[in-house]
Amino acid sequence: MEKGFEISCNDIIEKLEEKSPRAYACDWDNVGLLLGRRDKKVNRIMVALDATMEVVKTACEEECDMLITHHPLIFSSVKRITDDNILGKKLLMLAEHSISYYAMHTNFDTMGSMAGAVTDVYLGLESKAPIEKCDIPEEGMGRIAYLPQPMTGDEVCEYIKERLELSQVTFYPATPDGEEIPSDKKFHKIAVMPGSGKSFIDNVVDAGCDLYLTGDMGYHEAQNATELGLSIIDATHDGLEKVFAGYIAEYLKGCLPLEDIDDANKGPNLCNIPYFVILQRTDN
Repeated sequence: MEKGFEISCNDIIEKLEEKSPRAYACDWDNVGLLLGRRDKKVNRIMVALDATMEVVKTACEEECDMLITHHPLIFSSVKRITDDNILGKKLLMLAEHSISYYAMHTNFDTMGSMAGAVTDVYLGLESKAPIEKCDIPEEGMGRIAYLPQPMTGDEVCEYIKERLELSQVTFYPATPDGEEIPSDKKFHKIAVMPGSGKSFIDNVVDAGCDLYLTGDMGYHEAQNATELGLSIIDATHDGLEKVFAGYIAEYLKGCLPLEDIDDANKGPNLCNIPYFVILQRTDN
């Protein structure tokens, strides 16, 4: 890109949709440009997992022109936008500061980017295939992967905590035939589904995995899974998906003249995984 060439919101969107076309989002999802103008000139971008009030306020304070999140701020129909509720307050703040807002959710998941980021980039695993395939070869939701070497359940939990900088995870050991597996059982093959993975338990069992890393595992779903012989590590929804901000920031920096404005945030590395990253255009 030539020096002095303006970057528009649409330029950013085109790069994002090269990686994760909106057509691959689930029917129930709400992705794409949800607020703002496509022709908006962009000098500063915030990338975050969620459009929390903290994120929205920071985007305004930092004079960002665009906010990109994984989880959409708007899911269902909105009949009025006022400051009577938290959604309205956030949308009004973004609009008043002329911040264009874009969400990439299940289209990012379906194209394998979220699970690929967790397994390949952050956990350093050897991933092989998606848990649920789509019509693009080797793409789909989740990943079947292999640990660096066989590990016990406790060892895998410690490995995940260290690599993802988590204070704790929850381990549900398998109980086939009502008997808990030995504590020294070694695992090598692992299924990884960032976010909420309880609806994919049957896929994981059918894939021949006996260890499943995911989030939002309910009590009854965990009980049923362990009785099927599947051990589960629940690293929480955001514990796995917080890699989104750094991953997308690095991707955009590879496509456009953008750099982190905070030297402490270096995108997808193994020691610093920010919940949000602010990018500044560098060729002004």
